[in-house]
Amino acid sequence: MAEQRRGRKIAMTTEERDDFLRLQRTCRVATVGADGAPHNSALWFVWDGEALWLNSIVKSQRWTNLVRDPRVSILVDAAEEYFELQGCELMGSVEVVGDVPRTAGDEPALATPERLFGEKYSGGAFVPDGRHAWLRLVPEKIVSWDFRKLAALS
Repeated sequence: MAEQRRGRKIAMTTEERDDFLRLQRTCRVATVGADGAPHNSALWFVWDGEALWLNSIVKSQRWTNLVRDPRVSILVDAAEEYFELQGCELMGSVEVVGDVPRTAGDEPALATPERLFGEKYSGGAFVPDGRHAWLRLVPEKIVSWDFRKLAALS
């Protein structure tokens, strides 16, 4: 029986993953410090179906680390109870998109993430504050899990 359970998949489908990432509000961004030590911080994000977009303060340790070494692991998870746990880890390298810090100038590459960010966090409109800039992660690897699928096996 244990062998049967081990063979069952708890990974999310692409559709489940996309829905999950669109709904969740906070991710944890793991970067590498200058001394090689990990640094982890919470941040709001948006998912456009292909890339995860981070709007980060440019005077932060996270920004400093990512400009020096763009490798990142980002965790998005949710639940209170064990058999409700869901999550995604997205890994790869980020790239800066747009001006640093972001100003109100027209930037076609940011139209979608800024629309999504405005809808998700600020009642419909994204307004640059002169302190943040955009990072885009097109994941090289995504690992997902949905423990609700385990509960169905019990």
